[in-house]
Amino acid sequence: MSALYTAVATATGDGRNGETRTDDGGLVVDLAVPKEMGGAGGASNPEQLFALGYAACFHSALKLVAGRSKARISDSAVTAEVGINPTEEGGFKLEVALHAEIGGVDQETADSLVEQAHQVCPYSNATRGNIEVTVDATIG
Repeated sequence: MSALYTAVATATGDGRNGETRTDDGGLVVDLAVPKEMGGAGGASNPEQLFALGYAACFHSALKLVAGRSKARISDSAVTAEVGINPTEEGGFKLEVALHAEIGGVDQETADSLVEQAHQVCPYSNATRGNIEVTVDATIG
């Protein structure tokens, strides 16, 4: 099966201290190691970019499953927290916490929608079994 869409991006410079850009020029991002990791900070980092993408993708999946289940959600938002941790082997691993805020439904429905979205979202499917991902929902 061929991909519906393929994003292409290139990183240059000194890895985490450099620049990334998409092939269409629509996104150009300067990168810097965060102060918390001993860098200068002052620019984006790969964890932030991953959090942006995961939050947007998961929010789309949430809207999709809500529509499929005929749940009438109102205001909604998804916040992704992406942490980076050292491994015992000297490498690094990511962890993600996804927080969905959903209006117009009760807590049981919100919890069900978030679990369904976690099964549909491409980021969730890509990370499943590879990194720890937690999901939760609050109603508003």
